[in-house]
Amino acid sequence: MTEDSQRNFRSVYYEKVGFRGVEEKKSLEILLKDDRLDIEKLCTFSQRFPLPSMYRALVWKVLLGILPPHHESHARVMMYRKEQYSDVLHALKVIRFVNDATPHVEVYLRMYQLECGKLPRSPSFPLEPEDEVFLAIAKAMEEMVEDSVDCCWIIRCFVNQLNNKYRDSLPQLPKAFEQYLNLEDSRLLTHLRACSAVSKLPYDLWFKRCFAGCLPESSLQRQVFFSQTDQRPGVQEESWFSCDHPPACKLL
Repeated sequence: MTEDSQRNFRSVYYEKVGFRGVEEKKSLEILLKDDRLDIEKLCTFSQRFPLPSMYRALVWKVLLGILPPHHESHARVMMYRKEQYSDVLHALKVIRFVNDATPHVEVYLRMYQLECGKLPRSPSFPLEPEDEVFLAIAKAMEEMVEDSVDCCWIIRCFVNQLNNKYRDSLPQLPKAFEQYLNLEDSRLLTHLRACSAVSKLPYDLWFKRCFAGCLPESSLQRQVFFSQTDQRPGVQEESWFSCDHPPACKLL
Protein backbone atom coordinates (compact mmCIF):
# COMPACT_ATOMS: atom_id res chain seq x y z
CA MET A 1 0.00 0.00 0.00
CA THR A 2 1.42 3.37 -1.01
CA GLU A 3 1.90 6.23 1.45
CA ASP A 4 -0.98 8.25 -0.09
CA SER A 5 -3.40 5.33 0.08
CA GLN A 6 -2.40 4.68 3.70
CA ARG A 7 -3.06 8.33 4.53
CA ASN A 8 -6.45 8.22 2.78
CA PHE A 9 -7.36 5.02 4.60
CA ARG A 10 -6.43 6.57 7.96
CA SER A 11 -8.45 9.69 7.20
CA VAL A 12 -11.56 7.66 6.37
CA TYR A 13 -11.07 5.46 9.44
CA TYR A 14 -10.58 8.42 11.81
CA GLU A 15 -13.68 10.12 10.42
CA LYS A 16 -15.81 6.99 10.84
CA VAL A 17 -14.83 6.58 14.49
CA GLY A 18 -15.48 10.23 15.26
CA PHE A 19 -11.97 11.71 15.10
CA ARG A 20 -12.47 14.19 12.30
CA GLY A 21 -9.63 16.50 11.39
CA VAL A 22 -6.81 14.39 12.86
CA GLU A 23 -4.82 14.34 9.62
CA GLU A 24 -5.52 18.02 9.00
CA LYS A 25 -4.26 18.95 12.46
CA LYS A 26 -1.05 17.01 11.88
CA SER A 27 -0.56 18.74 8.53
CA LEU A 28 -1.01 22.14 10.15
CA GLU A 29 1.45 21.30 12.91
CA ILE A 30 4.02 20.36 10.28
CA LEU A 31 3.50 23.71 8.55
CA LEU A 32 3.89 25.57 11.84
CA LYS A 33 7.20 23.84 12.61
CA ASP A 34 8.99 25.54 9.72
CA ASP A 35 11.49 28.21 10.73
CA ARG A 36 9.93 30.47 8.15
CA LEU A 37 6.19 29.93 7.87
CA ASP A 38 4.88 29.48 4.35
CA ILE A 39 2.12 32.10 4.04
CA GLU A 40 0.70 30.64 0.84
CA LYS A 41 0.41 27.13 2.30
CA LEU A 42 -1.17 28.44 5.51
CA CYS A 43 -3.62 30.46 3.44
CA THR A 44 -4.55 27.42 1.36
CA PHE A 45 -4.94 25.27 4.47
CA SER A 46 -7.20 27.80 6.20
CA GLN A 47 -9.44 27.93 3.13
CA ARG A 48 -9.80 24.16 2.94
CA PHE A 49 -10.03 23.08 6.58
CA PRO A 50 -11.26 24.45 9.94
CA LEU A 51 -8.38 25.69 12.08
CA PRO A 52 -8.02 24.03 15.50
CA SER A 53 -8.81 26.56 18.22
CA MET A 54 -5.34 26.16 19.77
CA TYR A 55 -3.68 27.42 16.56
CA ARG A 56 -6.36 29.82 15.36
CA ALA A 57 -4.96 33.07 16.77
CA LEU A 58 -1.41 32.28 15.64
CA VAL A 59 -2.41 31.47 12.07
CA TRP A 60 -4.67 34.49 11.86
CA LYS A 61 -1.93 36.81 13.13
CA VAL A 62 0.53 35.48 10.56
CA LEU A 63 -1.93 35.63 7.66
CA LEU A 64 -3.01 39.17 8.55
CA GLY A 65 0.57 40.42 8.87
CA ILE A 66 0.43 41.02 12.62
CA LEU A 67 3.31 38.60 13.03
CA PRO A 68 6.12 38.02 10.52
CA PRO A 69 6.69 34.58 8.97
CA HIS A 70 9.89 34.02 10.98
CA HIS A 71 9.35 32.24 14.29
CA GLU A 72 12.31 33.86 16.04
CA SER A 73 10.74 37.31 15.61
CA HIS A 74 7.32 36.46 17.03
CA ALA A 75 8.01 37.19 20.70
CA ARG A 76 9.68 40.54 20.04
CA VAL A 77 7.07 41.71 17.52
CA MET A 78 4.23 40.70 19.83
CA MET A 79 5.87 42.64 22.64
CA TYR A 80 5.79 45.76 20.46
CA ARG A 81 2.16 45.08 19.57
CA LYS A 82 1.25 44.86 23.26
CA GLU A 83 3.11 48.10 24.03
CA GLN A 84 1.28 49.90 21.23
CA TYR A 85 -2.04 48.52 22.49
CA SER A 86 -1.29 49.76 26.02
CA ASP A 87 -0.20 53.20 24.81
CA VAL A 88 -3.31 53.76 22.70
CA LEU A 89 -5.58 52.47 25.46
CA HIS A 90 -3.92 54.82 27.96
CA ALA A 91 -4.37 57.77 25.59
CA LEU A 92 -8.09 57.02 25.23
CA LYS A 93 -8.47 56.87 29.00
CA VAL A 94 -6.66 60.19 29.44
CA ILE A 95 -9.02 61.96 27.03
CA ARG A 96 -11.95 60.14 28.69
CA PHE A 97 -13.19 58.31 25.66
CA VAL A 98 -13.10 54.96 27.47
CA ASN A 99 -12.85 53.71 31.02
CA ASP A 100 -12.59 50.37 32.79
CA ALA A 101 -16.33 49.78 32.36
CA THR A 102 -16.34 50.36 28.59
CA PRO A 103 -17.19 47.18 26.64
CA HIS A 104 -14.18 45.68 24.90
CA VAL A 105 -15.66 45.99 21.41
CA GLU A 106 -16.22 49.71 21.92
CA VAL A 107 -12.64 50.08 23.18
CA TYR A 108 -11.40 48.34 20.02
CA LEU A 109 -13.46 50.72 17.89
CA ARG A 110 -12.10 53.82 19.62
CA MET A 111 -8.54 52.53 19.32
CA TYR A 112 -9.08 51.91 15.62
CA GLN A 113 -10.59 55.37 15.14
CA LEU A 114 -7.74 57.06 17.00
CA GLU A 115 -5.03 55.33 15.00
CA CYS A 116 -6.85 56.02 11.71
CA GLY A 117 -7.40 59.69 12.56
CA LYS A 118 -11.19 59.23 12.66
CA LEU A 119 -11.87 59.66 16.36
CA PRO A 120 -14.91 61.95 16.79
CA ARG A 121 -14.74 65.04 18.98
CA SER A 122 -17.02 63.44 21.56
CA PRO A 123 -17.84 59.83 22.46
CA SER A 124 -21.52 60.84 22.44
CA PHE A 125 -21.50 61.49 18.68
CA PRO A 126 -23.64 58.97 16.72
CA LEU A 127 -21.80 56.11 15.07
CA GLU A 128 -21.16 56.07 11.34
CA PRO A 129 -22.29 53.06 9.24
CA GLU A 130 -18.68 51.90 8.96
CA ASP A 131 -18.46 51.97 12.77
CA GLU A 132 -21.50 49.69 12.99
CA VAL A 133 -19.78 47.28 10.62
CA PHE A 134 -16.64 47.37 12.76
CA LEU A 135 -18.63 46.65 15.95
CA ALA A 136 -20.47 43.73 14.36
CA ILE A 137 -17.20 42.13 13.26
CA ALA A 138 -15.60 42.91 16.64
CA LYS A 139 -18.44 41.23 18.55
CA ALA A 140 -18.12 38.10 16.45
CA MET A 141 -14.33 38.08 16.73
CA GLU A 142 -14.47 38.56 20.50
CA GLU A 143 -16.27 35.21 20.76
CA MET A 144 -13.42 33.47 18.95
CA VAL A 145 -10.26 35.12 20.32
CA GLU A 146 -9.69 35.16 24.08
CA ASP A 147 -6.71 37.48 24.45
CA SER A 148 -7.74 41.14 24.22
CA VAL A 149 -4.50 42.27 22.57
CA ASP A 150 -4.72 39.53 19.94
CA CYS A 151 -8.39 40.27 19.42
CA CYS A 152 -7.83 43.99 18.91
CA TRP A 153 -5.05 43.50 16.39
CA ILE A 154 -6.89 40.77 14.49
CA ILE A 155 -10.04 42.91 14.22
CA ARG A 156 -8.08 45.95 13.10
CA CYS A 157 -6.08 44.13 10.43
CA PHE A 158 -9.08 42.12 9.27
CA VAL A 159 -11.18 45.27 8.80
CA ASN A 160 -8.31 47.00 7.01
CA GLN A 161 -7.90 44.06 4.66
CA LEU A 162 -11.64 43.92 4.07
CA ASN A 163 -11.77 47.63 3.22
CA ASN A 164 -8.61 47.76 1.14
CA LYS A 165 -8.90 44.49 -0.74
CA TYR A 166 -12.61 43.84 -1.14
CA ARG A 167 -14.37 47.21 -1.06
CA ASP A 168 -14.40 47.54 -4.87
CA SER A 169 -15.83 44.04 -5.34
CA LEU A 170 -18.75 44.48 -2.90
CA PRO A 171 -21.19 45.94 -5.49
CA GLN A 172 -20.63 42.87 -7.68
CA LEU A 173 -21.36 40.32 -4.96
CA PRO A 174 -25.20 40.36 -5.18
CA LYS A 175 -25.03 39.42 -8.87
CA ALA A 176 -22.37 36.80 -8.20
CA PHE A 177 -24.56 35.50 -5.37
CA GLU A 178 -27.48 35.01 -7.77
CA GLN A 179 -25.26 33.12 -10.20
CA TYR A 180 -23.94 30.88 -7.47
CA LEU A 181 -27.41 30.29 -6.05
CA ASN A 182 -28.63 29.33 -9.52
CA LEU A 183 -25.98 26.61 -9.63
CA GLU A 184 -26.53 25.35 -6.09
CA ASP A 185 -30.30 25.65 -5.69
CA SER A 186 -32.11 26.95 -8.76
CA ARG A 187 -35.51 26.22 -7.18
CA LEU A 188 -34.76 28.55 -4.29
CA LEU A 189 -33.64 31.29 -6.68
CA THR A 190 -36.83 30.86 -8.73
CA HIS A 191 -38.88 31.12 -5.54
CA LEU A 192 -37.06 34.27 -4.43
CA ARG A 193 -37.59 35.88 -7.83
CA ALA A 194 -41.27 34.93 -7.82
CA CYS A 195 -41.65 36.62 -4.42
CA SER A 196 -39.69 39.66 -5.63
CA ALA A 197 -37.36 39.00 -2.71
CA VAL A 198 -34.00 38.92 -4.49
CA SER A 199 -33.58 42.69 -4.44
CA LYS A 200 -34.71 42.84 -0.80
CA LEU A 201 -32.17 40.42 0.61
CA PRO A 202 -29.91 41.96 3.29
CA TYR A 203 -26.78 42.10 1.14
CA ASP A 204 -25.19 44.80 3.30
CA LEU A 205 -25.57 42.62 6.37
CA TRP A 206 -24.08 39.64 4.61
CA PHE A 207 -21.25 41.08 2.56
CA LYS A 208 -20.20 44.32 4.26
CA ARG A 209 -20.21 42.66 7.69
CA CYS A 210 -19.00 39.27 6.46
CA PHE A 211 -22.15 37.75 7.98
CA ALA A 212 -21.20 38.96 11.48
CA GLY A 213 -24.38 39.15 13.53
CA CYS A 214 -26.13 36.91 11.01
CA LEU A 215 -24.43 33.52 11.27
CA PRO A 216 -23.21 31.59 14.34
CA GLU A 217 -19.57 32.28 15.25
CA SER A 218 -18.75 28.61 14.64
CA SER A 219 -19.76 29.01 11.00
CA LEU A 220 -18.01 32.36 10.66
CA GLN A 221 -14.68 31.07 11.88
CA ARG A 222 -14.80 28.04 9.59
CA GLN A 223 -16.15 29.47 6.38
CA VAL A 224 -16.12 33.26 6.26
CA PHE A 225 -13.31 34.88 8.23
CA PHE A 226 -10.68 32.36 7.17
CA SER A 227 -11.61 32.89 3.55
CA GLN A 228 -10.86 36.61 3.58
CA THR A 229 -7.25 35.87 2.65
CA ASP A 230 -8.59 34.48 -0.62
CA GLN A 231 -8.51 36.73 -3.67
CA ARG A 232 -11.45 35.13 -5.47
CA PRO A 233 -14.44 37.47 -5.80
CA GLY A 234 -16.93 34.65 -5.22
CA VAL A 235 -15.53 33.44 -1.93
CA GLN A 236 -18.24 35.02 0.20
CA GLU A 237 -21.02 33.42 -1.82
CA GLU A 238 -19.26 30.07 -1.45
CA SER A 239 -19.08 30.66 2.28
CA TRP A 240 -22.81 31.41 2.36
CA PHE A 241 -23.61 27.95 1.04
CA SER A 242 -20.95 26.19 3.08
CA CYS A 243 -22.43 27.21 6.42
CA ASP A 244 -24.85 25.02 8.31
CA HIS A 245 -27.45 27.79 8.76
CA PRO A 246 -27.68 29.91 5.60
CA PRO A 247 -29.38 33.28 6.03
CA ALA A 248 -32.19 32.37 3.63
CA CYS A 249 -33.47 29.89 6.18
CA LYS A 250 -34.25 32.82 8.46
CA LEU A 251 -35.99 34.79 5.72
CA LEU A 252 -38.30 32.23 4.11
